[in-house]
Amino acid sequence: MSSRRRDEPVRLTRIYTRAGDGGETSLGDGSRVPKLDCRIGAFGAVDELNSALGLALAGADLPDVLRAPLARIQNDLFDVGADLSVPFGVTDRLRIEQAAIDRLEVLCDEFNADLPELKSFVLPGGTEAAARLHVARTTCRRAEREALVADGETGVNPLVLAYLNRLSDFLFIAARAANAAAGRDEPLWKPGG
Repeated sequence: MSSRRRDEPVRLTRIYTRAGDGGETSLGDGSRVPKLDCRIGAFGAVDELNSALGLALAGADLPDVLRAPLARIQNDLFDVGADLSVPFGVTDRLRIEQAAIDRLEVLCDEFNADLPELKSFVLPGGTEAAARLHVARTTCRRAEREALVADGETGVNPLVLAYLNRLSDFLFIAARAANAAAGRDEPLWKPGG
């Protein structure tokens, strides 16, 4: 199987193949595995995360300042998924790189700088945009757990684990920023309800 250049578009001529009807699918290197393989679970959770971000981006109340970073993250998540779908150690394939993690850290610092100090746990909610970002955050945490399972069983690029961990931090901050941009108080945990 020849590898595609990073900037070369994917061409899909047919969506269904019938190759997975028996419960198996192909990894990025062409090897066949059961659809219950831990790597399939990991990049499936990353796909769910990307869909949750698409839902957040579709919302009219998402602050404009979050749109470009979230769109970039959606593209990064394709690299994360590609990375998880190719057995670790196979070279010349898409791999998440340190620069993507560095970008997330910069975003965390930038968006967190103007937020008030936390004095309690934040409950998911507030604006619809914030609630959608919290759903994406929790989906990200699940994707991270699935990637950790895959790492334990088959090994994955350690930068995938760092990326997902940092992304969940950014999504928490982004949800807070969405509430702040709307002038909405964050729902906070209160002992005893």
